[in-house]
Amino acid sequence: MIKDILFQIQHLFSKFTSSGKKGIKKNLASSFGQLKDDAFDFELIGKYFRNNDNSDAYQVLSDKTCNDLDFEDLYIYLDRTHSKIGQQYLYNKLRTIDRNEDQTKLDETIIDVLASDLSFRISVQKIIEKLNHKDANNVISLFQDSHVEPPKSLFVMRLLSFTSFISLIFSFINPLFFIVLLVVFSVNSVIHFWNKNNLFQYVSSIPQLINLNNVGASLYRFPVLKDLNPKLQASIKLINQVKSRMSIFQLEAKLQGDFQIIFWFLFEIFKTLFLLEPLFLFGVLRRLNTRRDEIEDVFKFVGHIDMLVSIASLRAGLSSYCKPSVINGMSISAQKMNHPLIYDCTPNSVTMTDKSMLLTGSNMSGKTSFIRAIGLNIISGLTINTCFAESMSFPLLRVFSAIRISDDLLNDKSYYFEEVLTIKEMIIASEENEKNLFLLDELFKGTNTVERISAGRAVLSSLSKNNIVLVSTHDIELADLLSDTYDLYHFSECITNDNIDFDYKLKAGKLKNRNAIRILEINDYPKEIIEEALDLSKELDAIYNVSTINKAIK
Repeated sequence: MIKDILFQIQHLFSKFTSSGKKGIKKNLASSFGQLKDDAFDFELIGKYFRNNDNSDAYQVLSDKTCNDLDFEDLYIYLDRTHSKIGQQYLYNKLRTIDRNEDQTKLDETIIDVLASDLSFRISVQKIIEKLNHKDANNVISLFQDSHVEPPKSLFVMRLLSFTSFISLIFSFINPLFFIVLLVVFSVNSVIHFWNKNNLFQYVSSIPQLINLNNVGASLYRFPVLKDLNPKLQASIKLINQVKSRMSIFQLEAKLQGDFQIIFWFLFEIFKTLFLLEPLFLFGVLRRLNTRRDEIEDVFKFVGHIDMLVSIASLRAGLSSYCKPSVINGMSISAQKMNHPLIYDCTPNSVTMTDKSMLLTGSNMSGKTSFIRAIGLNIISGLTINTCFAESMSFPLLRVFSAIRISDDLLNDKSYYFEEVLTIKEMIIASEENEKNLFLLDELFKGTNTVERISAGRAVLSSLSKNNIVLVSTHDIELADLLSDTYDLYHFSECITNDNIDFDYKLKAGKLKNRNAIRILEINDYPKEIIEEALDLSKELDAIYNVSTINKAIK
């Protein structure tokens, strides 16, 4: 009868486990191609990037450009990773523009397998999800941060630990040794709790390093993934040599998490008695300090695979995307390109060859969104080989922007002065021997009309030499002044029956109609205001015409 009961228990357990595995598999399969329902802590997500040496990259995107292009929103949209390691790796990848055709080709091979082989993909996802605990964010501290230095009294700790051991053994022979044991235990207690602050810095990262190494070893067993780092096995073995010493911290983390109070209390006494925590901690740190490169190798291997899973999932959820063609010339071509962050976005096509682009149009017509769409597609194309268009081609470019500029009141800088400094950085970059993309919205709008147009023409003429510039403006005069070096495009609205309709379609040529005063009129502004505005606009047109400005410039 007991055997029957045990069989039933075993059967139920097996059924429950099988059901759980089927549920996990079903969830992973159904979530593929979907946005993540998750919170994003960019302080932790961006930590690897901020401390990483990206000096070899073609360009590291500045905080200014990221803010201009809504980079964090883009990241939230793109991120389909399954681990904290993958999140940190993907963030770093998106902030560093580079291009390695051999690596891209290998990545695409793996992405194709992940997209087509459901069993393989779910196996990879299940392994990677073991690093989805928030503590996994702290693994990078083991190879990026300085470690706590061992105290000079470390040899005294070793002596006290040995004394505790001897006293414990001899206390069974002579009770006097038990008194010695109590005295030593008291001293050890002070040292043990003094060291808690040191231990606290590693109680989350070291256990997660063990998980990372195990996950790396599991993923390395798949032949298709080995080519990402053929020498990874050596790094895994070197980290494993410290595994037994690190296990005490893994046990510590589990006890804290499971609230095993009684066992935890007994374990604390045992550790205090022999000063295990400080001795193991500084011993482990000394060994890990010599294995920083190996830890980062495993981190990059796991993070890269998780990023590829994310890219495969992203593409599966898109109605249209393309892999960009990175060319040698200085032209940008896009067919039915979308802004990835605008729902039901109106696609636009454009070809820029040998000339930059100047956009005119009213507010809300789509100028700035189009400029951002170009920037975001080029960034995603150069980093994760994915563009939100039917087809797209462009050269390897550095991306700079001046879209969102505000007063820096803390440093007593006006809007115009902030804009001047931002544009100066672009001018310096344009003189370097690299290909650049400059994205500008309403150049020098913090100053008067004549100087704005004059300075704008001079700056835009300079920036366009051997670079690509996309700039929007309300100054129609700039369109004529720059027609030799800039292709002219515009966005426009249609006003019918007192309604304003935007089609968000890019159109060739400069904007010819003006609707700003008409919009005031359909919003029931007083008639005398409308009439005065119309009369004054005619007078100003005569003053600020192109020939007058040309004479002023000359």
